[in-house]
Amino acid sequence: MHDADKHFYGNGLPYLKVGPLKGSLIVIEGTDGVGRSTQIEALTRWLEVQGYGVVNTGWTRSPLLSETINEAKAGHELNVTTFSLLYVADFADRLENQIIPALRAGFIVLADRYMYTAFARNAVMGADAQWTRKLFGFAVVPDLVLYLRIDVRRLIPRVLESKGMDYWESGMHLKLGGDIFDSFRRYQARILREYDAIADEVGFVTVDACRSVDAIQQDLRSHIARYLAGERPARRRATAGVRRQSAATLRTAARAKMR
Repeated sequence: MHDADKHFYGNGLPYLKVGPLKGSLIVIEGTDGVGRSTQIEALTRWLEVQGYGVVNTGWTRSPLLSETINEAKAGHELNVTTFSLLYVADFADRLENQIIPALRAGFIVLADRYMYTAFARNAVMGADAQWTRKLFGFAVVPDLVLYLRIDVRRLIPRVLESKGMDYWESGMHLKLGGDIFDSFRRYQARILREYDAIADEVGFVTVDACRSVDAIQQDLRSHIARYLAGERPARRRATAGVRRQSAATLRTAARAKMR
């Protein structure tokens, strides 16, 4: 389909003989409640109608780890280290048993979130950015990352109208506000700033997610169709002005200067 000589961010999974990966890895990124799952369902149907084999994979959906992660989150006692280790174990299992086999067979893999979710969340929780990146260094570099960007003001009604605000997605573990609503607003604003910085750093294709479901879907299809036709995606910046470093990177630099 495209270049079978895919790359890894680090050394890959050292125990796994990967071989040529003929398929395409397309990631849909964005914060909680932005509508990723809805868009991926529609994209899957659209691609299958065109004759493509499609495999879906999602954050914390490993058959091996998903139940463990849900049980751990129910206790409200996870810190950034335990969160990261659970997430990276889930990611490694899905990479080995879902993503790489599907790519090897020539399928399109639609990933609901990727390691960039951990990058954004860990930065907000105060983890060292380089540590997080090294932790996920075995990941396959995606062929295309589509970032559903929304602002907090428009995000809040969507979340309230769907599943509501929960403990972790509201950042209650960080004690950012006096109630869950205020905490959600503050936490998601920080998450979105990190996503914007990562989008600029990595080169996401940014899609305006403040619009209707149909308008967003048409944009996503257009970008994917151009990619599958061999065109280079237009990487629109997530933020105006000069390229910004993530807050985590700036904190790391500040610590280095103080030594």
